[in-house]
Amino acid sequence: MTAVIPVFNPRRDARRSVRQGYPRGMGGGSVRLCRGLAQVERLLAQRLVDAVVLDVKAAPEAALALPPRFPRIPMYALSAFRPDDGPLIAACYGAGFTGVLVEGVDSALSGEWVAARSAQVARREALRDAPKLLRLTDRLQLAAWEEVLRRVAAPITTGQLAHALRVTREHLSREFAAGGAPNLKRVIDLARAACAADLLGNPGYSVHGVVRILGYASSSHLAAVGRRVAGATPRELRHLGPRGVLWRFIRGRTRSRV
Repeated sequence: MTAVIPVFNPRRDARRSVRQGYPRGMGGGSVRLCRGLAQVERLLAQRLVDAVVLDVKAAPEAALALPPRFPRIPMYALSAFRPDDGPLIAACYGAGFTGVLVEGVDSALSGEWVAARSAQVARREALRDAPKLLRLTDRLQLAAWEEVLRRVAAPITTGQLAHALRVTREHLSREFAAGGAPNLKRVIDLARAACAADLLGNPGYSVHGVVRILGYASSSHLAAVGRRVAGATPRELRHLGPRGVLWRFIRGRTRSRV
């Protein structure tokens, strides 16, 4: 399961421009065309969302209320703005929209623009030092790390990673931990906890909501992973963010007790 990019705009051409322009094969999100803001909100509640694209002119009040609830999810206004829409554009930036795209002018570039400035991109930037800090230098180690990041939206097993990388589970586990690197299960916990911390940084998400989105068995399960990886409660994860989780992990929590 990958992240999604909900797109709400009453006009089909505007919706399709985002889907057609979004780069394929990124291992990132897939564009989901929505008929209304209610569908966008359902996706925010149920799936890992990489970015949101909205026609703010179709429902200004409801659209402007979304960014303050989800400040860590980039949101973009894609509307048929006119010269007299200056106050609405200013309101978009004031509300926390990441960017404003003019329908018919920026439509062809909208997909690429959003893909380059998504929540996934921000998380990867926060974790950019992870391979070096985790001592991942071998090609298989780095490929496994990339695969973990790609699959972070759902529970991950070493068997799934091994199948994707075309090696045996035993070989992957053994080679990943070579050279002083943490074991693979520990690193999976790290990546998923970092994603949970990122989501919890949004006031619109409760711990229970993040548990549902990322497929943890229960709130207690997420709490146990947070303690194991970062010595942090879910409330503390909310303030640590992905980079804070990484640094907590590096400082003494890279090895399992079992």
